[in-house]
Amino acid sequence: MTIGQIDSQIRYVTNAEGKTTDVLVPIELWQQLISYINPDNVSGLALIDEQEPKAQILADLQESLRQAAAGQTFPVSELWDDITA
Repeated sequence: MTIGQIDSQIRYVTNAEGKTTDVLVPIELWQQLISYINPDNVSGLALIDEQEPKAQILADLQESLRQAAAGQTFPVSELWDDITA
């Protein structure tokens, strides 16, 4: 779902001065957005992780092990920057 598709479904609430104060989101859209953010109760993985191909997960793990064996380590802050970028 694109940002445009999401934006077309939400409604904004404004106060008497015209300032936006709240957003109304249809419940089905809200549940879908939450499912992308919150981990799945069964596996503990987020939906995006559930959909990642197993071959890619294995390749990432092998590369991480190779880097660790070669002594290549990274500060946690650098790893976090990669996640939030």
